[in-house]
Amino acid sequence: MPVGTVRGDHLWKRFRSQYARPLLRDHLQQFGTGRPRKGDWTWVLKDVNLHVQPGESIALVGLNGSGKSTLLKLLSRVMYPNAGSVNAVGRLGALIEVRAGIHPDLTGRENVFFYGTVLGLTRRQVAARFDDIIQFAELEDAVDRQVKFYSSGMQMRLGFGIAAFLEPDILLVDEVLAVGDVGFQQRCLERMRLVLQQGTTLVFVSHDMAAVEAMCARAVWLDRAVMVADGPVEDVLLAYRKGLKERADEYSKALRDPIRVAGVASSSPEGENPLAGGPVDLTLTLDADGDHEVQMCLGVSQGPAQPIFILNHDTVIPDGMSRITCRIASLPLPRGRYYLWAAAFGKGGVSRMGWQPVYGLDVEGQARTDAPRGIMLLSPVHVRAYWTEDADVADLDSEAARSSLASVYRDLGIPERVPGDD
Repeated sequence: MPVGTVRGDHLWKRFRSQYARPLLRDHLQQFGTGRPRKGDWTWVLKDVNLHVQPGESIALVGLNGSGKSTLLKLLSRVMYPNAGSVNAVGRLGALIEVRAGIHPDLTGRENVFFYGTVLGLTRRQVAARFDDIIQFAELEDAVDRQVKFYSSGMQMRLGFGIAAFLEPDILLVDEVLAVGDVGFQQRCLERMRLVLQQGTTLVFVSHDMAAVEAMCARAVWLDRAVMVADGPVEDVLLAYRKGLKERADEYSKALRDPIRVAGVASSSPEGENPLAGGPVDLTLTLDADGDHEVQMCLGVSQGPAQPIFILNHDTVIPDGMSRITCRIASLPLPRGRYYLWAAAFGKGGVSRMGWQPVYGLDVEGQARTDAPRGIMLLSPVHVRAYWTEDADVADLDSEAARSSLASVYRDLGIPERVPGDD
């Protein structure tokens, strides 16, 4: 296989369940028969196949406990599968945990050279990259201090700098962006973009969907130890977000709130599905036990509980069945599938209806503008914009240009103005 290839075939991995009491008699009861009792093992990966080509960028997504980090550890050979085979061809750089590969009793300088030696680099090769690593990690004043006296953020910056700057053929990254500040997150993304341009294979684990979309062209969704989906990152994340919404539905059904959503409907001048940038009416049918003075809260998300925007309205929900409608004059969303979430809070923020998904909303019209690789889009928003070139600006005095600019103002719904107006 060519350098940079990652391949895992029919991977199975299990861990022994933890004992409630570390007593000798428990161990004797466990091993006296010579074999584990039924239920003493937990499978964290079940028949997982992962094939990554050289230079490919792939993300592993899923809820906590789905097997993402375990799969990454199998690929880096920190642990071995119970069944199946793993092959990773070439020099491998891994940042699986904050302290992965970092020895606490060594200084930052010593750790850089130690890690480089583990990767198979000569001391001269590591020295050539040393200044870039320390500058990236912002550790110029602490490079000769023992790592055990570093903060977790300092250790993470050092670990990522070593893993990324020693130019591995395969880079494995697990939740590195969850610890650093905003500035360091962007530097990490920029560095990963550069190593991808150099042909490095990237396997990236993160709960940050914006970072996943910014860095990876392909994604794998793991759920309860099983690979659920593998394909283009947009398609897999769409399915994953839908799965998150379904999980939230299961939770909301167990709620016993005094206000409940009995039905939701949407309407717009264009039909049932609204257009990006167009108006839409969202009508909720509510069933209440008694009268409640509340703040009604609506939000729209791509599936998770974190909304793209929030709308609040103070009202009184009467006893029994009632309806409330929210009219959005200009829906700030591009084409795609979204989910309406709702909640109601009484005085002092007391919950009368828990935050829950209540409706699926399909938006038609203009597609989302994709960002260049390495730039995170935190939320998909629809922005109406008009571009002009220098040649157009130079010719603004012409009658055609004045007419065109006046048309732009009319489209934007603002009073007509043209160059020269006060």
